[in-house]
Amino acid sequence: MTVETVVPPLLNLEGISKRFGGIRALRDGRLRIDRPGTVHGLIGENGSGKSTILGVLSGQVRPDEGSLQVDGKPVNFLSPVDALRTGIAMVSQETALAPMLSVTENILLGHRLVRGRTGIDWPRSHERASSILDRLGLDYDPRALVGTLRPDRRQMVEIARALSMDSRVLILDEPTSSLSEDGVSAIFQVIRNLSTGGVSTILVTHRLSELFEICDDLTVLRDGRTVASGAARSFNADTLVAAMVGDSRAAERVPRGKSSGRNGQRHADPVLKLSAVSSAPDLHNVDLSLYRGEIVGLAGLVGAGRSDLLEAVFGSRGRSGTVLIDGIPLASDHPSSSISRGIGYVPPDRKTGGVILGMSVFDNLMMVAGSSRFRGSPPRTSRDVVATRRVSESVRIRANGANVPVGTLSGGNQQKVALGKWLVNPPKVLLLDEPSRGVDVAAKAEIHQILTELADRGVALLVSSSENDELLTICDRIAVMLHGRIVAEVLRDEADEALLSGLAGGHLDH
Repeated sequence: MTVETVVPPLLNLEGISKRFGGIRALRDGRLRIDRPGTVHGLIGENGSGKSTILGVLSGQVRPDEGSLQVDGKPVNFLSPVDALRTGIAMVSQETALAPMLSVTENILLGHRLVRGRTGIDWPRSHERASSILDRLGLDYDPRALVGTLRPDRRQMVEIARALSMDSRVLILDEPTSSLSEDGVSAIFQVIRNLSTGGVSTILVTHRLSELFEICDDLTVLRDGRTVASGAARSFNADTLVAAMVGDSRAAERVPRGKSSGRNGQRHADPVLKLSAVSSAPDLHNVDLSLYRGEIVGLAGLVGAGRSDLLEAVFGSRGRSGTVLIDGIPLASDHPSSSISRGIGYVPPDRKTGGVILGMSVFDNLMMVAGSSRFRGSPPRTSRDVVATRRVSESVRIRANGANVPVGTLSGGNQQKVALGKWLVNPPKVLLLDEPSRGVDVAAKAEIHQILTELADRGVALLVSSSENDELLTICDRIAVMLHGRIVAEVLRDEADEALLSGLAGGHLDH
């Protein structure tokens, strides 16, 4: 009679609890990876405990209660170095690369560069970096400066650096949030290559379609607890959202389409008209009209010119050509001129351009409306308080008062503040670049609903997004950009993801 050997799980967290002051971030966190090469998805709303459980796994956070085992043996991480020694590495959402150093230097940063008698042995260092890139299926020049690489390639360099530390479990926190569909495909191919080589991946993403495409297993967090886990094939979009937000809230917070009342309804004259708008070196002769109450999307790959166009219209980069607001040219290509004429702009990175994290919710919301006041004006009036309260309610900001720092809010609520500061005095035209980047599925649904309500009130919105399904959800029509030009315009009802992808890649004519 043969005795079957029981193989312990590669990784097992059980009963993890953690408090930060009076806030309980985790109360029963659990996550298990049974075998090497597994792709494990971790999902939950902002504030559900994902960051804390990743911090425990990577040695950045010490739990108050619970256990962590690797290969069936208890471990106690006192620092990220301990996690790395055990084979657990994390690639954070914010890149941590040195742009003025080479690919080799970033991959082998510090003592891992090969050293010879006279210092660093660069040929052997480049060779070692190339061998790591080969494991990922990447053909990069190890001598290239990281600052010259596209965002998706920089992400790959971070993954290569984690792999260079002999990682057995790789944590990827929102690796696709700023990538085009081509970039996402490249990341997924790397994950598959790692899986074939026996490296397990814990993937955090808010995009449900990505979870179902790449993951073997899923873990769902809600309110600091693990509320569901199992094979990815045992879930669908509805059951996953229900687990994330609770059955009672799922129906009302799943992304929904725009109101049909705006379809086909245009005022006689456009509120925004662009003629031959260019901006060196990446934007060329763009013509586009935008009407009141309309949501127009900008689709295209990374580098196609979507962000360049929004920045050129807003005046944060130089431009040529004509920008008309209600038929009258903008006097200058400066943001102050655009703001005074009723143009608002929500940038793609809320933490560096959308909000000031150390300032209060109130001060952030008043940032635009108060910018034109004299320095001697009172800092806060009763009218300001009423206005910011109205905006907070209209965009559903969840905060413990208007005086709390924005940095203490979840990502979804920070994004609502970045949007809300333009609504104290509502603009005629609102430009939005990646309006739901890095927020969970429920917050995304709320942002989509807010944008729809703004359009219903007559605001014209120009929305750039790397997620074609987002554009198809909220837009009346979609302009597709390629090499700095608009190559096609399609009505929402005539478009699908395949068409937009084909046009964006230059594979189809329209």
